[in-house]
Amino acid sequence: MLIQALVVDDSRSALDYLKRTIEADGQVHVIAFTDPLEALSSARNIDIDIVFADYEMPKMDGISLIRRLRSLPKFSDIPIVMITSIESDEVRLQALDAGATDFLPKRPKSLETQVRLRNMIRLGSAVRKLNDRAALLASEVARATHALQEREEEIILRLALSVEYRDNDTGDHTLRVAKYSRMIAEGLGLPERLCRDIYLAAPLHDVGKVATPDHILLKPGKLTPDEIAVMQTHTTIGASILAGSRCELIQLAADIAIGHHERWDGKGYPNKLKGAEIPIAARIVAVADVFDALATARPYKVAMPLPVARQHLENGRGQHFDPTCVDVFLARWDDVVAIATERLKLQQTHDAPLQPSLPADAQEPTITLPASDRKAGQTGLVPSE
Repeated sequence: MLIQALVVDDSRSALDYLKRTIEADGQVHVIAFTDPLEALSSARNIDIDIVFADYEMPKMDGISLIRRLRSLPKFSDIPIVMITSIESDEVRLQALDAGATDFLPKRPKSLETQVRLRNMIRLGSAVRKLNDRAALLASEVARATHALQEREEEIILRLALSVEYRDNDTGDHTLRVAKYSRMIAEGLGLPERLCRDIYLAAPLHDVGKVATPDHILLKPGKLTPDEIAVMQTHTTIGASILAGSRCELIQLAADIAIGHHERWDGKGYPNKLKGAEIPIAARIVAVADVFDALATARPYKVAMPLPVARQHLENGRGQHFDPTCVDVFLARWDDVVAIATERLKLQQTHDAPLQPSLPADAQEPTITLPASDRKAGQTGLVPSE
């Protein structure tokens, strides 16, 4: 591939001479301009490997042109050669300060000058090869990073599914909570990386349930006060499982595990944190988790209709839940409905048996939550058992 050289000189004869000289060995293609402003404008849109700029030009001298070119990221490291017959040290120092790489006389005839010109062209070629390799390496790193992120996501989601399968016949709950949580995080304007990490960490909110005895976790009826106390330890156990990691994602998951049952009014557990004392990720997951618990059908209960579950969130705004998180969630209601009904559509597509649903004329149900969903029952958002 030919080296692309930008040559700028207001003298047409000098420009033609430079073009012939630079292109003599067939390794360089010259893009020539007599107007430095036109050269600067065009340089933004073309790939250049080396620049030759005259010093004395109208509209903009060579030093100003070099300074403007160096301000463009694509010209930060390529060779820029000042073409001048002036031997002034002051001019040379100004040119070097502006970013010039070397100087050549106006009429490069001597053997030394020809060698220096050839060396500058070789330098431009070497810089291009280096940049191409850097771009290739960056592309390979990006692909490898993407592959690692995909594996990271799969590992975390599969771990979360293994926890949920203890007290639920499907892993859809964890996936919906993850989607709702990312939706809220995006609506809050959190950084893209944090939104992704919340999406991945949210499914681990109940990882502490691995230590909850089956006779409590799977109990279909009302829990005793002692059983409630045991159930609530899944928050601290989950945080303990995830504690001590140097991975920021696992640290975030630990914050969610211990904080997703805290309440905005300070009446939650285990630490009775209040308001902004609760980590933002835990506040986000609290909304997503409770909503899905209310709106999801189980063999032991019917699902609340989505408008009824929505009303429970509105009732808990500023008491149980961070009001801003609730507002963002409800502002994306069409997306919420799409996520909530996705599984039902898949079941209908595959002729799978549907979960029980309320008849059209049914009154708002009294929900009896299982031990696994008892967190919603503790909040006051669901009628007592």
